[in-house]
Order: sequence, then structure tokens, then C-alpha cells
Amino acid sequence: MTEETRQVLDVDVLFVGAGSASLAGALHLKRITGKAGLDISIAIIEKAREVGAHSLSGAIIDPRTLNELIPDHLEKGVPFEAEVAEEHMYYLSSKGKFRFPYLPKSMSHHGCYVASLGQFTRWLGKICEQEGIDIFCGFSGSELLYENEKVIGVRTGDRGIDKHGNHKSNFDQGVDIHAKTTVLGEGTRGSLTKTLINKFNLMQGKNPQVWAIGVKELWQMPKDSIKPGYVAHTMGFPLGHDIFGGAFIYGMKNDILDLGLVMGLDYKDPSIDPHHELQLLKTHPWVRSLLKNGKMIAYGAKSLPEGGYFSLPKLTVDGAMLIGDSAGFMNGQRLKGIHLAMKSGMEAAETILNALQKNDFSDSTLSDFQNRIDKSWIKTELYKVRNFHQAFDYGLLPALVNTGLGLLTGGRAWGVLNHLPSKNGHEHLTKLDSGSQSGGNGGNSKYDQLEFDGNYLFDKVTNVYHSATAHDEDQVPHLHVQDTDICINRCTEEFGNPCKYFCPADVYEMTGEDNNRHLQINFSNCVHCKTCDIMDPYQIIEWVPPEGGDGPAWVNL
Repeated sequence: MTEETRQVLDVDVLFVGAGSASLAGALHLKRITGKAGLDISIAIIEKAREVGAHSLSGAIIDPRTLNELIPDHLEKGVPFEAEVAEEHMYYLSSKGKFRFPYLPKSMSHHGCYVASLGQFTRWLGKICEQEGIDIFCGFSGSELLYENEKVIGVRTGDRGIDKHGNHKSNFDQGVDIHAKTTVLGEGTRGSLTKTLINKFNLMQGKNPQVWAIGVKELWQMPKDSIKPGYVAHTMGFPLGHDIFGGAFIYGMKNDILDLGLVMGLDYKDPSIDPHHELQLLKTHPWVRSLLKNGKMIAYGAKSLPEGGYFSLPKLTVDGAMLIGDSAGFMNGQRLKGIHLAMKSGMEAAETILNALQKNDFSDSTLSDFQNRIDKSWIKTELYKVRNFHQAFDYGLLPALVNTGLGLLTGGRAWGVLNHLPSKNGHEHLTKLDSGSQSGGNGGNSKYDQLEFDGNYLFDKVTNVYHSATAHDEDQVPHLHVQDTDICINRCTEEFGNPCKYFCPADVYEMTGEDNNRHLQINFSNCVHCKTCDIMDPYQIIEWVPPEGGDGPAWVNL
């Protein structure tokens, strides 16, 4: 099949990515257009082999949006693990812990639910299909389609191409899906979203987005040892005072314990390793006591947008909209974004209904989406925490003071932090001759104490095995490095190849010595967190989707 005869599928509205934002948006749109007497076609494409296979979060879900979208969700069997029943926040030293005596209401999870995001999106996806929404899994969006600078749809990726670019016997050409409106809900750092933002300069006048990475393990604990709904958050060890972030520990059903660490991707030391930080966390005596006699059963990693209100891009262009994590709808203070993502999808649906009724899908009509966001509780929530992450540039203690002031002043805090910072996260990295600390094994010396025994502490390859990640290795790698000479020479000298450390899946490896050094990309390990695309100091790594259906196969993360 030639480019000229590429199959075309026409739909009214196309959502890219079957996450919570797209599923909620599609479901709401189907219902409100039906009530308005419109019979429209709605399609969702998802790069994973099934809905939920690439969904990872803590997760604690605020049911606020779900109460609007599906008021009888409990009767419909929403797969929540448990309502939050016990909640604590601790400051950890290397050996001890201090419990915060008071949790502000804005940071409390009262009335929220511990959940598996993967299970939740599977449930929501089934409801969408029951109501006539087409979900096509195993289809990644490879490029946006334009007509006179207007987005008219998405081309899905070809399948069955070998690593040399030749067609294999199972070659299947992607299709062009044309839509009146294309809604990008790809999740964090989506490849199509990145392209759209750059093409139309949608971040002009905005804060650079501030990203974080979450690394997570699930532990199967002895019978009757875990209280579902138990929630604990920590700060301090192992990240210290200079790295934004902290840990979370959640109790699920069937004696499963969630253990995770979230850290900002705006740290300075290029030898910092998020995966190793999670393993360091497990050396703490209290954490070790929680995991005693347990067995690690699953692993995953995901990036998340923490820039907040000032980092939201322009949300629309002619024919397209940004929702969910693709746009940055997340509350960094609460470490929650699922309810915001879903609400953004619903507000997008309301905007699209108006566009359908007017038969006008230009930016002038779709830009009402921003007005709807500003009039909704999304802005109210995000504006109250608009200065939360910015303060951490000054260290942990000033940030805690700023957070306290923010609670008293509706988010204004010192009033000097709502400026537009000049640096992206990767620009915080300091060069090796500027005081970065490196030690044993070519990395950070604080990791020298880690002994990966395969039972309690795990190396990256072992953890990747527990992510059930799989890629057909006979395909063009989906991690594109524009100039490997920079990696081998300049980056080695200036930053010590931080890709070896910030990747939580051991994808990047420097092999050989001296003039025979070579960058080896173990792309089959990739868990699709996009950290490399975000944190590379030269911005020469581009993450694009692999063949549809490849990647992690998360079930309960």
C-alpha cells in the first residue's frame, strides 16, 4: 500500500491516549452530544496493548470529578482499593523518623481512595465501550496531520518494519485518522504533544514545565499484615534537602503495599539516580520493617508534570486541544492529578459540543476551553498552589515556610515566586568541574552502600523484568539520539553521561574505552517514562512511540 493509497478513517472526534483524561472526556462528550440530538463518532487510540497497561500512578484518587461524571460509580463497581482510613506524614533522617503532628486540610486525603490507576482506567474504558465509543488499542500516533496549519487528525504508526527499515512479512501500514477535533491526552511528555507545542510555540510567556519522575514497586506482604487505606508520605531521606520530592506508602487489598518515590527532575548533580534513590529508601530501618517478609511483585516508572498553573501551555490550536498530563493538569502539593485530568477532559467535551453545534473547529472557537478551565474549580485548586514547586529552588526549609505562608495567603506566599523562571529542569544540571559529586562505579558515592541481592534491593534490570516490559527487538529503536558524538565526547567530559543514571530502566549504556567508546541503547528495556527526553542536558534524545502494543504490561500499578 503506497502513501497515496493509505487507508483513511473519518471520525468526528479523536482522542489520543486512553488515560483517565481522554476516557472521561470521551464519555462525557458522548452523553452530552446525545442529549443535544447529535449522533457523532468518537474514537480513542491507545499505544498500549490494552487500556491500563501503560497507566501508573500512586494512586490516591480524589472522587470529585467521578462524582460528576458517574455519580453511581460505587454501584457500578469502581475498582477502588479502599477509602483512605489512616494518614501520616513523616520526616525521615537516615535512621529515624519524625511524624508531623498536623496535616493541613489542603494536603489531607480525607474522602479520597487508594487505587490502581491501571485497574481504574480499564474499568472506565469498559464503560466507554458500552456506550458506543471505539477504543483502538495497540495503535500509536506517529505524527499529526495538517491542512493549511490546521490539525486534521493523526497518522498511526506502521508495524512490521525491521531495525534496518525494511518491511517484514507482517508489515501493516498505519492509517490516517481524520477528525474535526483531535484531543491529545497522551500523558506526560507525549510525542505528538511535544511536536504541537513546539510548532505553535504554545509555551510562549509560560513557565517552563517542571517535571518529576516517580519510581514504584508493589510488594506482596504476609496475610492480614496490610491495612487497606493506609497512607504515609515522607520527606527527607534519601533525597535530602536539595532534591524536590518524597516517598509514598499505600496499603491495598490482598495485603499489597505500594512503595514509591517521586523526585523533581530539576536537581543539580548529574550522577543522581532515581531508581537507586528508591533502593536507598528501602535501607531505612522503618521502611525495612514495613517490608519484612514481603516479596516485590511489580515495578514501574513514570514522569509527571509538576510546574502547576504557571506552566500550563496554550491549550488549543486550530483543530486540536491538550488535556490531562499532556497539558500539565496536576496539583504538585497534593501529588494528585487524576481528578484534574478527568475534569479537563470533561471541560474539553463541553467545548467540543459547542464547536460541533457551530460547525467551527478553529482556534477561536476551541479557545473557549481555556475560559471554561478558568471558570471551573480546576483553576481554583491550581491557583492556590501556584507557587508550591518554585520555592524548592531555595531548598527544603524555605520551601516548607513558603508552603505554610501559601496556605495562609491563598497561594501567594512570599509574593516573589510567581515569576517566570529562566531554566528548564535539565538546565539545573551542573558540570563535573562545577562541584558535582561522583564516586564509586562512576556514579554517586552514596550508592556504594547498595548491595543488590535480588530479594530486597534490586538492580535496574531485575526491576525491569518485574515491569513485564516487552518490545520486538527487530524494529527501529524508538529512542532517537540526534548526535551520538556528543554523548561519547562532550557529555562524558561535561556531565559524566547522566543518561546512565536518570533512566530507571538501564536503557543507556556506555561500552568500550577511550577511542572505542560506544553508546548502546537497550531500547527493549524502556518503560516509557520519557525521563531521557526530559532530562538530557543537550536535548538530543527524542522519545517516540515504538510499535503499537509494545512497552510495559502493568496490571495493578
